[in-house]
Amino acid sequence: MLTYYYIKSLHLIFVITWFAGLFYIPRLFIYQIETNNRPKLERDILLPQLQLMTRRLWFIITWPSAVLATFFATWLLYMSPEYLQAPWMHVKLSFVLLLFAYHLKCHQILKQQEKGVFKWTSNQMRFWNEGSTLILFSVVFLVILKNAFNWIYGVAGIFALAILLMLGIKLYKRLREKK
Repeated sequence: MLTYYYIKSLHLIFVITWFAGLFYIPRLFIYQIETNNRPKLERDILLPQLQLMTRRLWFIITWPSAVLATFFATWLLYMSPEYLQAPWMHVKLSFVLLLFAYHLKCHQILKQQEKGVFKWTSNQMRFWNEGSTLILFSVVFLVILKNAFNWIYGVAGIFALAILLMLGIKLYKRLREKK
C-alpha cells in the first residue's frame, strides 16, 4: 500500500508541473505576439529570447511532465482497476482527454510561432489561457467530491467560473488600454 502512495504522490507532482507549463506557455505566446508589434530592433532582440524560453518550458518541463503524469496515472489504475468502474473516473478521464487536446493545440501554436505564423491576437490567447484553468477546476472538484458531486451545481459552477474569467480578462484589457 505504501508503494501506491508514492506513485500517487509522483502522479500529483507531475500533474502540477504539467499544469504549470500549460499555464505559462500561453503567456509566452502572448509576449511573442505582442513583440511583433514592437520596432524591429526590439523585436530582433526579444523574439529569439522568448522563443528560447518557450522551447525550454515546453520540451524540458511541460512535455515530460505530461508523459510522467500519464505514466503514473496508468500505474495507479493498474494497481487499483476498480476505479475504472466508477462513473466519476469516466468523467475525469474525459477531462484528461480534453487536457491532451488542449496540450496538443498549444504544441501546434508553438510550432506555428516558431515559423513566424501568428494566427491569434494577444486577447484571443488570453482567453485560450483560461482553458487549462477550467479543466483543472473541473478535475480537482471531481476527484475530491467523487460520487457526492452534484452535476447540476458542478456544471453551473464551471460556467460561472468561465464567465468570471472572461469578465476579468475584459476588465484587464480595459485597464491596459487606459494606460
